[in-house]
Formats: sequence, C-alpha cells, structure tokens
Amino acid sequence: MKQDSTRNTSYTVDCEDYVHVVKFNPFDSGDSCSLIAYGGNNYVVVGTCRFQEEDAEVEGMQYKTLRTFHHGIRVDAIAWSPETRLDAIPPQIRFCTAASDKKLRLFTSDLQDKNEFKTFDGHSDYINDLVFAPNEGQEIASVSDDHTCRVWDLEGNEKAHFVLRSPGMSVCWHPEEAFKLMVAEKNGTIRFYDLITQQAILSLECEQTPLMSADWCLKNTLKIGAVAGSDWLMWDITRSSYPQDKKPVHVDRARLFRWSRVNENLFATTGYPGKTTTQLLVHHLGHPQPILTGTAAVGSGLTWHRTLPLCAVGGDHKIFFWVTEM
Repeated sequence: MKQDSTRNTSYTVDCEDYVHVVKFNPFDSGDSCSLIAYGGNNYVVVGTCRFQEEDAEVEGMQYKTLRTFHHGIRVDAIAWSPETRLDAIPPQIRFCTAASDKKLRLFTSDLQDKNEFKTFDGHSDYINDLVFAPNEGQEIASVSDDHTCRVWDLEGNEKAHFVLRSPGMSVCWHPEEAFKLMVAEKNGTIRFYDLITQQAILSLECEQTPLMSADWCLKNTLKIGAVAGSDWLMWDITRSSYPQDKKPVHVDRARLFRWSRVNENLFATTGYPGKTTTQLLVHHLGHPQPILTGTAAVGSGLTWHRTLPLCAVGGDHKIFFWVTEM
C-alpha cells in the first residue's frame, strides 16, 4: 500500500477491474478492521482495511481481500447488512447488490463453504440505491428509475411499495428513526415515509433539478443534504421544507452527496465522471471553501469510513482513499 501523492490521495488499493461502486460497512462488525466491498463488471470483492490513523502499528494502510463473489453482471449499488459479524463463529458476511439487470441479489457467506445468494425480482428499470434496515437488518429498501420505492424481506417478498413521481435516486434508513424511510427523487423532492402507516409524512423541496443524490446525517437526524444541478443543498427539517443553505460546487454537475459518519458538519460531494477525472470535494460547514479537493481517474461511488474522517472513491482499477481533518 503506497501513499499516492500524484493525485493527492492518502492511499490507493489496486483492483482487478474497473470499480463501479465502493462501500465501507457502516455497522460494527466486531473486528478492529473495517470491512469494505467494491463492485466491478461481474464480481463483488469484500476486504478489510486498517489505517495508521487508527492503529499506530500500521504503516500507512493495510488491505486484505477476504473473498471475491462472482456476480455475472455489472454492480450498480451495494448495501451492507448490520447482521455482518467477523467475531461470530463462523463469521457471517451479508450484503445486497443492485445490478444492471434491474434485480437485487442478497449474498450471505461464512467465508468458507457457505456462499448463498438470492435474487429479488420486481423493479422494471434501473435500481439507483438500496439500504438495509439499520437495527435488525431484516428488510431492504430500494429505489429505481421505475418511479417506485420497494421494501423487501430477506426472502425477496415485497413488504411495502411506494409510488414516486419521478425516478428514485437515494433511499436512507436512520438507526434512530427505524420506522421512517427517506426517499429522494430526481425531480427535486425528498419525502419521508412512515413504514407503519405506509404514508408520506414530510417532504422537502430542492427547487432545482436534477436531484442526483441525498443523504440523512447519522449524527443529527434533523439534517438532510443533497446535490442537485451543480449545487449542494442543506435542510434542517424542523425549520423549512426549503433548503437553508446551498452552494454551487461542481462546474458541470454534481453526482453524489455523503455525510461523514463522525462529524455532523463534514460531508463530501463528487462531480460527474469527466473524460479523464472526477472531482471529489470534502466540505466543512464551518469553512467557506472545500477543505479538500481530490481527483480520481473516472471515479465512481463515494463512501465514508465508520469511525475516521476518511472517504473512498472507486475508479479505473483502483480505490482511492482520502483522509481529512475533523
């Protein structure tokens, strides 16, 4: 693992293939290492990372591949289950993917002989995002270009179905609000659904399009962030359904928005993959300018480490990691 100064990344990991999506496990898996999954054109790789920022005995970064799962088709999105445990005997790895054939696949493995997957059919167009229920992990929510949000059990049965007014771009499930689901639509509307009554209970408006990505702040349930057009936008849901704050950030268009998991004022955005590079910006609400600007060769995906102010982006045969200040 080398520190890569040419693109001002903190670390890089070499991969066999183009990385379409990368996802740190957001849940505690009972191990000192962090789990990370990344998806290529026909496989998913699950590995562990350890960084010198968390362990003085590590020089730079240690990365180890645990298992490569054959997927057979391009991976578009990955969600981790909170049931993933490395400290169980045997260990359990569980994650779900969305693929370009409009299906979800639920993988369960003990990293030895047991490697199962189930396919969930139902969406009629591309699936843009998916998430596990954060506390028990017994349900999965997904949103699609087919103008629906669907909630599934682990057998692939549909438990809830919300009709949207435009393509669903992001879906978030907050551990402190387990009976609410946040769904962001391309037309600039973000809605919260009550999963018990299956009714919309609150909506936010961007007033600009296309909304490409939104996220619910882990450290403050009242904070929502999104990117639409070339701007990032921010809401405090107790104050107004319109953004309290917004700023133009990416010259062409913004693609992804992700809150840090350790600081409610820290977030990252990416621009659209250009012909050669994708721009990553890390922002702090206390600073007028981005506190970090990175570039990745045709980058895709964006994910934050569970306990460090460190984010990762996939790219051409590489994963790029940036460490930032709190």
